[in-house]
Amino acid sequence: MKTLGIGLVGTGYMGKAHAVALKAVGARFNTPIRPVCEVICSTTAEGAARKAAEYGFNHSTHRWQELVSDARVEAVIIASPQTTHREIALAAFRAGKPVFCEKPLGASLEDARAMVAAADAAGLTNMIGFNYIRTPAMQLAREMIAGGEIGEIIHVRAEHTEDFLADPREPANWRTRDASAGALGDLSPHIINALLRLVGPIERVVADIGTVYKERPTAQGFETVTNEDQLNLLCRFEGGAMGSVSVSRVATGRKMNYACELTGTRGALRFGAEDQNSLWYYDGAARRGRSGFTQILTSPDHPDFGAFCEGAGHGTGYGDQIVIEARDFLQAIDTGRPVFPTFRDGLEVARVLAAAARSGRQNQWVRVADI
Repeated sequence: MKTLGIGLVGTGYMGKAHAVALKAVGARFNTPIRPVCEVICSTTAEGAARKAAEYGFNHSTHRWQELVSDARVEAVIIASPQTTHREIALAAFRAGKPVFCEKPLGASLEDARAMVAAADAAGLTNMIGFNYIRTPAMQLAREMIAGGEIGEIIHVRAEHTEDFLADPREPANWRTRDASAGALGDLSPHIINALLRLVGPIERVVADIGTVYKERPTAQGFETVTNEDQLNLLCRFEGGAMGSVSVSRVATGRKMNYACELTGTRGALRFGAEDQNSLWYYDGAARRGRSGFTQILTSPDHPDFGAFCEGAGHGTGYGDQIVIEARDFLQAIDTGRPVFPTFRDGLEVARVLAAAARSGRQNQWVRVADI
């Protein structure tokens, strides 16, 4: 059995999720490559050493450059802030090492383009962390769409709404300061990635973008919020479908409403991540008086579910999505064949978001092809 030394940059929420996934993936999926947690990097030497012991890594450092150049590290996972993604990824590719990078791909469209160019030049495995698209229900939705079960998609209604900044008393933090960490840069990538995967390329967009709470408290008083709280997006897909997308971090009562409803000429599908183990299906061929949305509970009959649970209704969770990502990354490295989503998929998301940002500034429709 082959092993692969992993270097993990970042020890926060996502760093921990990846560490746990690396420990679990071999047992869950019997992968031909087994990851070895070699080096972990945090912002201080003491913190890195503490997290190495906590997460089960063999070594630690507070310099990501040391991690990338360490001979024991054969692949790199980037789970640090997006402003660091480009520099780390480019260094890893120069060192000949595959890269898995959390979303968004970079802090800007220029970052994303540079990272794709470096990945292409290196010819190395690269993936981006859009974990929600990997739920068994979302994978099932793609299968049903591809199989023609709902016919031609003519309309999409989607959202990614949460309420972690709904309270105006919530203090200022990096999410309210970083230009790429607002609702557009932080939340929108996930749902846009889903629409590109399920429906196809987006031709043009028009966006209304705003900040609800323009100041946030700090220990010294108040601080101006420099990014957006919410946005509405209308889009037209290249295939002809119309779409509307709402994104908010101030949607009171919503904890994780990554959701979409896809209307087709023969049926419809509905999914919401607050109930991630259900997919709702409307069969347009059902006879009159027997039609209606039917709940499909994910089960071992659906993609990847059986690796975690043996019966419908028991359900998979957030952490399981990251384990599936780890499996996909190892598979891509083992086979040498790309596995969705790659850096290029992340770039396509970034182009749509750049078009939305331009639309918000210019108050007009913007073609993605012009970005």
